[in-house]
Amino acid sequence: MRSRYTAYVMNDEAYLRQSWHPVFRPVSVSAMPGQKWLGLKIRRVEAGGPEDDTGVVEFVARFKVDGKGHRLHESSRFVREGDRWLYTDGDLHD
Repeated sequence: MRSRYTAYVMNDEAYLRQSWHPVFRPVSVSAMPGQKWLGLKIRRVEAGGPEDDTGVVEFVARFKVDGKGHRLHESSRFVREGDRWLYTDGDLHD
């Protein structure tokens, strides 16, 4: 999760696409113009350990667009394929 957040901060579309499960991967990943990421807080982790094949990470990411603050609160689902964790999808929270 933290590496995907960093990829958003760095606008690293290649890494984001590589860390997205191919079944769920969008055609492109693009940042909002003027978007500036401010921080990530992990709220909860379910599974995702060395013996698990799936995991969930609930997080809040804060960002600004044109000076206005926003937050993204999501429970993201991941699956392990080989030695890599891949993002599948998530549920947004208010």
